Amino acid sequence: MRTPARSRYSRVGAGWRVGAVAVAALCAGLAAGPAHALFADDEARRAILDLRARLDAQRQALEAAEQRLQELLTGGEAARRGVLDVANQLEALRRELAELRGQQERLARDVADVQRQQRDALAAFDERLRALEPLKVTLDGAEFSARPEEKAAFEAAMAALRASDFARAAQLYGELLARYPGSGYTPAALYWQGNAHYAARNYRAAIESYQRLLDQHPRHVRAPEAMLAIASCQVELKDIKAARATWQALVQRYPDSEAAAAARERLARLR
Repeated sequence: MRTPARSRYSRVGAGWRVGAVAVAALCAGLAAGPAHALFADDEARRAILDLRARLDAQRQALEAAEQRLQELLTGGEAARRGVLDVANQLEALRRELAELRGQQERLARDVADVQRQQRDALAAFDERLRALEPLKVTLDGAEFSARPEEKAAFEAAMAALRASDFARAAQLYGELLARYPGSGYTPAALYWQGNAHYAARNYRAAIESYQRLLDQHPRHVRAPEAMLAIASCQVELKDIKAARATWQALVQRYPDSEAAAAARERLARLR
């Protein structure tokens, strides 16, 4: 005949075994490699809370069994058989409790791994997304948006110019202008391309770049300087008449600019 204590422990043991099977299935799912990525945080947290509730239930059952054991130890011969049963149940409960604790620790580690993988994946995604997002650029007093590769192309051309590799710089500016015809870098690229050609003594190509800047962006902050540079190219080409006309046009078109002041000075020296 089963004692009340044994019935209670049997019910607890049955519940415990069901819980253990659920936890084992959950942990097996977590250990399935790629399935980690599909394991949601909320589900993991619920599993941990369920596991903790079962641990508490087992702990309470263990305490009740120990109490019952003490009661039986104080009884007679008939009670000693009950003592043996309760002792066996206590040992089984201790083993199951230890196993449950181990499963809880493994589950906590698995959840931490999933969270770390999710953070790493999100950080990598954000980094890739930022690499594709347009950038805010301020250049020569103008603000515009540019793609990262567009900005990199302009900076590569500027680096070549600063390194005095004028032919390479002119080529890189040309590639930028061809690849991004509507770029916010266009007026600056035309101006610096003209300077690169000028430094390479390619005066006619320089005039062409400066003139494109004047035609397409006549109100750009670099336009007066481009016009002054055209006159300098014309001087280098020994076309003083054309240079004089350019300086005069510069004074007329951009009278308040520093380039116009320089043009006036050069016109005065010609007299």
